[in-house]
Amino acid sequence: MRAVASKAQILKEAGYLYSFDRAIYVNRAARKVFSVEFIGDHDEAELEAAMRSPSPPPGEWQFFFNAAPSDSVKHDLSAVLG
Repeated sequence: MRAVASKAQILKEAGYLYSFDRAIYVNRAARKVFSVEFIGDHDEAELEAAMRSPSPPPGEWQFFFNAAPSDSVKHDLSAVLG
């Protein structure tokens, strides 16, 4: 459990906020979304590499999930996140 807490701290320090109702970490400035499952299944180095990856074009979001979210999920999250 310590590893998950450590990863959560990494995300928090990078400006990610946790959404309890969706079980995701979101950074609106970077336009990136990480699922809790992705965070749990990848080590800190992989998580940090994903956070450092280039941000998506304006108006788009980058999703880091274990399985690619469906288009409807992407659309719904994009609408909620702005």
